[in-house]
Amino acid sequence: MQKLWANSGDSHFIEPENLWRDSLPPALAERVPRSVKDPDGEWETVHVDGMAFRRKLPTGAAQEFMRKTVDHAGSFNVEARLKDLDNEGVWGEVVYPSLGMWCASFRTPEVLREAVRVSNDWAYETLEKANPRLVTTGQVSTLDINDAVTELERIAEMGYRAVFLPTLPHPQQKDYNYDDWEPFWAACEAANIVVAFHIGSEPVDLSDKTRTPGMKFRGPGGAILNYTETSYEGQRAVTKMVSSGALDRHPNLKVLVSEGGATWVPFVVDRMEEAYRQHAMAVRPKLKRSIRETVYSQVYASFQHDKSAVAAATYLGYNNVLWGSDYPHMEGTFGHTQETLHELFDDADPKVAERVMHGAFYELFPQVPPIPQEPTLQPAGQ
Repeated sequence: MQKLWANSGDSHFIEPENLWRDSLPPALAERVPRSVKDPDGEWETVHVDGMAFRRKLPTGAAQEFMRKTVDHAGSFNVEARLKDLDNEGVWGEVVYPSLGMWCASFRTPEVLREAVRVSNDWAYETLEKANPRLVTTGQVSTLDINDAVTELERIAEMGYRAVFLPTLPHPQQKDYNYDDWEPFWAACEAANIVVAFHIGSEPVDLSDKTRTPGMKFRGPGGAILNYTETSYEGQRAVTKMVSSGALDRHPNLKVLVSEGGATWVPFVVDRMEEAYRQHAMAVRPKLKRSIRETVYSQVYASFQHDKSAVAAATYLGYNNVLWGSDYPHMEGTFGHTQETLHELFDDADPKVAERVMHGAFYELFPQVPPIPQEPTLQPAGQ
């Protein structure tokens, strides 16, 4: 089997467990996320900014699967990671945080402001400078927009090329469709920083002790319901930025939605255009460009396994589709990346395959070096 090489629009790196606690003053360190496991190892208590919840830990087959994926050496070690990428056939990749996925659930602005500075300094030294193939996503506060702008400008000077935002800011802050965010969008456009949303990053409700955070549904089908529900988060974030005119006002601002699939984009565009047309008397603000033109030129979406995403790029005119490995998460392709790539692209239009595996990624991140010719000659798994 000829080895295919692709760039990935989605992956994660696990920061040192005590990164925040060891780097912040005691009064702030006490409020950053930490977990305390029960002696029997079956449950843990997670503390987040003065709040806490309990959750059951994986056991048996689930625990073994986690050990092979999320707990793999490449999750923590850059050298091991690059070996994994070479073996899997992944060249460049967008790298999201792990601890940082809690950012939307902080409620103390000072704690969040200082925590993201620590994360960004650490990630830049550990990942961004380690290899130009790694596109690290910076982090900013969603509790204080002035803090967000200040940190965005700082990390842009450092050399960051993307900034991670949760799909929904904390309820204490205005949502993304409000003009309060205008200075941040302007700063991102000016710095040529890609706004990178990742599904599964909405604030969690820690007040409901009857539910595990992020679990909206219980009962029959709960696992599928909860997993599918996360896909809608990115769609809502994009719809807010488009309908509020944020992307219309900033035509050079690029948005990436990772792990949420790509087929939704043409459908959501159809619905937004219908709303704009059929309810024109109620639409505010009025937009200078068509919604389709805006989304198809500024919004990018990544997927892992969806054959429909390749079809969207082939037949529906939406070309900003990126494949993503979601390394090393359990729903990703780690361990079967080559099988996945061949299944997706062996019968695809070569131009579409090139665009999805390489072109759209390089459009966002042209600083990533091109894939050398030699790797394409390696057999899969070597």
